[in-house]
Amino acid sequence: MNADELKALVRKLNAQATQSKMDLHDLSEELPTGWERIPEQAQQTFDAYARLAEARRRLAALG
Repeated sequence: MNADELKALVRKLNAQATQSKMDLHDLSEELPTGWERIPEQAQQTFDAYARLAEARRRLAALG
């Protein structure tokens, strides 16, 4: 993957992570309704940010 493709991937993953963060925030605003979804949404958010961090590391490694 070249630098331009990686930059595009970082932008895409950043958007996904931000959306997941907002979904988690919205879920917290609705508590106690929907509390059962907390672990699933938290894991999705964690995974999204982990993918973003890895892509950023790869981009930084390219210089």
